[in-house]
Amino acid sequence: MTLFCSRILLAVLLAGAAFLPAHAQKVGLVLSGGGAKGLAHIGVLKQLEKNHIPIDYIVGTSMGAVVGGMYAAGYSPQEIEQIVLSPEFQNWTSGEPLESKTFNFLTAEPSPSALRLGIAIDSTFQARISTNLVNDLNLNLALARLLAPASASAQYDFDKLFVPFRCMASEVFTRQVVEQKKGALSDAIRNSMSFPLAFRPIRNLDGKYYYDGAVYDNFPTGTMKKTFTPDIIIGVNVGDVAMKKYPKNDDALLGSTVAFLGTSVADTLSVGKDGIYIQPDLEGMGVGDFDRVKDFIAEGDTAARRSMDKIKQRIGRRVDSTDLQKRRLAFQALAPKPRFIEVRVNGLRPDQNEYAARFFRRSGRDYSLDDIEEGYYRLASDDFFKNIYPRIRYDAERKGYIFSVDARRNNNVSTEAGFVLSNRPIDNLYFGLEYRYLRRLLYTASADVSLGRFYNGAHGSFRINVPARLPYFIEPEVTYNQWDFQNTGGVLGRNVLNTQVRQQDTKLGAQLGISPNYRSRLLLDVATFVTKDEYTNSSEINSADVLDATVFRGATAALRLARNTLNRKQYATSGHRFVYTLRGVTGLSTYTPGSTAQQDGSSRRHEWLQFRATVERYFGFKKERHAWGYFAELMVSSQGTFSNYRSSQTTAPVFAPLPDSRTLFMDAYRSSRYAAVGLRYTQPFLNKLEWRTEVFVHVNAQPLRQGDLQVAVRQSGFDRPRLTASTGLIFQSPVGPVALQGRFYDDASERFGIYGHLGYLLFRSRALE
Repeated sequence: MTLFCSRILLAVLLAGAAFLPAHAQKVGLVLSGGGAKGLAHIGVLKQLEKNHIPIDYIVGTSMGAVVGGMYAAGYSPQEIEQIVLSPEFQNWTSGEPLESKTFNFLTAEPSPSALRLGIAIDSTFQARISTNLVNDLNLNLALARLLAPASASAQYDFDKLFVPFRCMASEVFTRQVVEQKKGALSDAIRNSMSFPLAFRPIRNLDGKYYYDGAVYDNFPTGTMKKTFTPDIIIGVNVGDVAMKKYPKNDDALLGSTVAFLGTSVADTLSVGKDGIYIQPDLEGMGVGDFDRVKDFIAEGDTAARRSMDKIKQRIGRRVDSTDLQKRRLAFQALAPKPRFIEVRVNGLRPDQNEYAARFFRRSGRDYSLDDIEEGYYRLASDDFFKNIYPRIRYDAERKGYIFSVDARRNNNVSTEAGFVLSNRPIDNLYFGLEYRYLRRLLYTASADVSLGRFYNGAHGSFRINVPARLPYFIEPEVTYNQWDFQNTGGVLGRNVLNTQVRQQDTKLGAQLGISPNYRSRLLLDVATFVTKDEYTNSSEINSADVLDATVFRGATAALRLARNTLNRKQYATSGHRFVYTLRGVTGLSTYTPGSTAQQDGSSRRHEWLQFRATVERYFGFKKERHAWGYFAELMVSSQGTFSNYRSSQTTAPVFAPLPDSRTLFMDAYRSSRYAAVGLRYTQPFLNKLEWRTEVFVHVNAQPLRQGDLQVAVRQSGFDRPRLTASTGLIFQSPVGPVALQGRFYDDASERFGIYGHLGYLLFRSRALE
């Protein structure tokens, strides 16, 4: 009887248990990796919350770890959506430099280099070549900022987050899956998204390096079952389960193959017989399409709605929206106040760490978040410290956050190479070499050379950087330039006066650069120089004639205030640039007449002051795809005339609005006093292909004309306004722009023309510019 009653009681209990899951169910959410496709997880989260579906545990990999980790940190699906829709998100994923965080203290003048290769040489003279991965500076700081409060609230235990969370990574050297459950949430997520050949792995506090969790487990349902043992699993997979078709070209095949082989294949049945498997339809959308945020979220939203009836049928428990928001706000309220009490730099020699730490300044007793960001990007602007990783950790005893930077020496040797190919004979090769040595100060020695028919040049310098309270640098340098317009003349009836010109200059001096805020910089340039211009004053010349020559020796000093945040070295579409230069010149010119001269040899003393101001800025519209820009330049100089008209023109400042302007010698574009304004418009067509149109107007004041005996005569008033325009296609290739443009110059020697080039058409300025 007792046995019979016991059996009846057990049956009743078992029968009752069948009706309890609706109240006791625990739901685990598994989010796979898939690059940009992982943004679809946001749409799924939006639908789950909208329909009051509980989420008790989250396990994520790669992009699934990013979205899942932010949700576990207390961000709502709507807040996550706003974050990824922000313009800043595109900078995080692309690695594009931020205009507001561009620092010119260390930035050199743009060179025509298309390739920069970094080499790290240690004390044993072993070399390590740096690989070019996605620039993760913006991403790393964003993750640290967004997730530091939640990590502190949870006391660096992922079980204590708003939603208990696990983040998957891979230990490729031991071929193991790593389940991350403690520490800084930003570190764990960053480890989980270190996809090989894309994002570099970070050095963890234990000295280990982890890679993307997708390498071994892209759909971590096993970890969910083992760690949290939920009653039911909702699994969202945005990774491919099979390659459905071969890509059409080799590049796409290579990229797809790397992505496919670099991730494990999802087991669609691993959610269990009662689980819910969701696979958003992302056909035609790639792992790198981060600009299609809305499309991915919409597809995730659609996939979740299609599965919602099944979800509601299998999950009877519901979560009240008001209660959920109260719990979320309560968790967020646990976060300590954002007070930064210390900055640390680790990973280098003690004196090198000290040098790096001086990039951070505090505006009060403690560091503000702006102070932290400013110092971080200042440090990153130095090529020596490209590989830096930020951490934000709360010190409970001191009641403040500590910002630390794990720094590694990037490269102490850099080599540069570039070239220009053109439909005109202005082809050029460029090579550069730079060596950096850091102890308490950073020393940089550099040299470069340009070789071509039109332009040849060489430059060498030695720079000492001092990150003091008022940062400054000292840089002795030597420069040699040579331009030969003879080798570019004679095409389509060019005027002989403007093609029989050769110029060269040598400059030996030093620069002192000061940058109070590391953004703009004030430069004092002091130097001695020698310029030599060879030319003719006659429109008739034969091969036996000897050119006139003017040699100008002297000294110059200049103050230059400059700022440059342009996104490209040439054909920019965003950012701004200004350069204001006040220069004084003194020297002696010596004129040696040639066979066509009408004057005797002579010497003249010259002294003058000149001021030049150049400003350009670009504005994006229509989702930043189109860009308008304006340009303005003013030149005011007290420069007098030289021995004759041609020598006065060869030493005059040049207005060069178009890339090929410097390769043409045009009298109407050479004047000691002029003003110019211009507009630029860029319209994109296909990926990296743009249509660019530029229009400029400039006016010369008190222009020169040639008088009797070839002397220069200065006229009064203003010359007529002159128009310059160009339009054509620009393609941004990996080795520089490919341009094909028609252009118009308002000069007697040059009117309409078509020019094309591959590479950066950039030349070093003359000694007195």
